[in-house]
Amino acid sequence: MTDRQLTILAALNLMVAVGAGAFGAHGLKRMLTPELLSVWQTGVLYHLIHALGLLAVALLGARYGSPLLSAAGVVMFAGIVLFSGSLYILSLTGTHWLGAVTPFGGAAFLASWAMVALAAYRAQG
Repeated sequence: MTDRQLTILAALNLMVAVGAGAFGAHGLKRMLTPELLSVWQTGVLYHLIHALGLLAVALLGARYGSPLLSAAGVVMFAGIVLFSGSLYILSLTGTHWLGAVTPFGGAAFLASWAMVALAAYRAQG
């Protein structure tokens, strides 16, 4: 994935995360239990953080040109889909087995940040 593609992906994810936050605060507040609303908010928080992470990875990729950073962006996006996506669906449907998917997203987040660290460590200069 190119730096440009990562930047576009980051911007789109930030837009979706802001929309999800607003939807949770205004549209779901009366529909969900406090517990499920908290789950939704956790999904939004990690979505926002890692969408910003995608933007950082794109900027670092432009600076360092490491293929590892491109891979980190893909893994981070997979983390967003698995982690935040599973929490969004769990909140809306109450399907608790989806909670088993969430840790895979968390593992993807950890792996992507490790890849960023390794790419920076390997960088010249």
